[in-house]
Amino acid sequence: MNRNKFPIFLFIIVGLSLLGVGYRLLTDPKGFLVTILGILGFAALIFAVVYVVFFRNRGSVSNSDEMKKYKAAVKQSKQKYQQPKTNKMMKSSNKKQSKTVPLKRKSQRKRVNHLRVIEGNKTDKKKRATN
Repeated sequence: MNRNKFPIFLFIIVGLSLLGVGYRLLTDPKGFLVTILGILGFAALIFAVVYVVFFRNRGSVSNSDEMKKYKAAVKQSKQKYQQPKTNKMMKSSNKKQSKTVPLKRKSQRKRVNHLRVIEGNKTDKKKRATN
C-alpha cells in the first residue's frame, strides 16, 4: 500500500508545480523568462566547471599516451612496408641487383623463430595406440 501512495504524491507535486509555472507565465512573462534563462546559465556554468576540473585533464593524458603509441606504430609500419619505387627506378635497380646479388641456397635461408620441431619418440606413439 505504501507503493501506491508514492506515485499519487508525485503526481500532486508535479501538478502543483505546473500550476505555479503557468500562473507565473500568465502574470509576469518577462520575469518568468529572465528566471528561466538565469537557471539555464547557472546550470551551464556549473557543468563547465565540472567538465574542466574532472574530465578534460584526465582525457588528455591518456589520449596523448595513446597518440604517442599510435604514431610510433605508424612509423614502424611505414618502415616495414615501404612504398614501391617508380618503374624507371625499379628497372635500373633490378638490372644492377640481378648481376651483383648471388642466388640464395637452402642453407642460407633465414630461420623462422616462431616455428620449431618438437622432438619425440615415434615408436612410443605406436605403442600407445595399440594398447
